[in-house]
Amino acid sequence: MRYYPLCLDISGKCCVVVGGGNVAERKVERLLHCGARVEVVGKALTPMLAVWKGEGRIVHRETEYEDSSLSGASLVIGATDDEAVNRQISKDARARGIPVNIVDDPVRCDFILPSIVERGGLMIAISTSGKSPALAKKLREELEAAYGPEYAVLLDILGELREKVIASGSSSAENRERFEAVVRSEILDDIRRNDWMKVKETILRLTGVELEVGQG
Repeated sequence: MRYYPLCLDISGKCCVVVGGGNVAERKVERLLHCGARVEVVGKALTPMLAVWKGEGRIVHRETEYEDSSLSGASLVIGATDDEAVNRQISKDARARGIPVNIVDDPVRCDFILPSIVERGGLMIAISTSGKSPALAKKLREELEAAYGPEYAVLLDILGELREKVIASGSSSAENRERFEAVVRSEILDDIRRNDWMKVKETILRLTGVELEVGQG
């Protein structure tokens, strides 16, 4: 099966996680990070899930799973250790037209969750199409070593630069050349050295835009 790569905006949307163990906790953490409204269905919660419940960050449905648990959901994750329950979650979600992920069971998934490297607004996703989480983890660790925090800084700079360059009214082709010139320059090395004067000079020379840059 080939999966269609997609970044989905779930901010403010109801996402249901069935299960309250360690795996469910990891899934909930990612959903919260992306701004979802999370409902957890299950009798017991990990200590961290209990903390999030106490803080009002998640809603806890302290009950066994049933079809009505999915009411209002935009997305469903099944993370129980009961194969029969997970199978039913998948069946019920698909009957309702709700995208569903069943942990470690790609056949019953409408989508799979990649291993992710994040550097600020930069997200690098690794997927083995559900074939080998171990390989995905290895690749993630390699990418974490290769792409450091300087990429988060560069991305913020490029985001601000993009607004100013586009506002200048130049053609798309001219703008693309400017952006590519910055990315191909030595700007990452300058950021690593905290040489903000050099960063400013590079941006001005390659784009004609003067930016205030620097951490803090």
